Amino acid sequence: MSWIMQLVIALFLLVGAVVALIGSWGLAKLPDFYTRLHGPTKASTLGVGCTLIGSLLFFSHQQDGVSVQEALVTIFLFATAPVSAHMMGKAALRRCLRGVAGTRNMPKE
Repeated sequence: MSWIMQLVIALFLLVGAVVALIGSWGLAKLPDFYTRLHGPTKASTLGVGCTLIGSLLFFSHQQDGVSVQEALVTIFLFATAPVSAHMMGKAALRRCLRGVAGTRNMPKE
């Protein structure tokens, strides 16, 4: 494996780990459900997506062909994560879950 390919794979894995760490930090530190929803959903999509793309590149290079498992998991993640975040947000709005004062689009009482 060339050093350029190793650098690209390491970069994807490092970016994925950092973004996932920032998302989990946002889940712990943000004040209410609506703001907490953004941290894990956006960061998990990008963080896990970068990690899966790094894994896809590594195993595709090792097997001399596209690694189908990582490609399918990546496609499934990018298709389902935004939908699940949207559904959780709609459920919170329907249950009239209150947000912290000062955040936008709080449900009316």
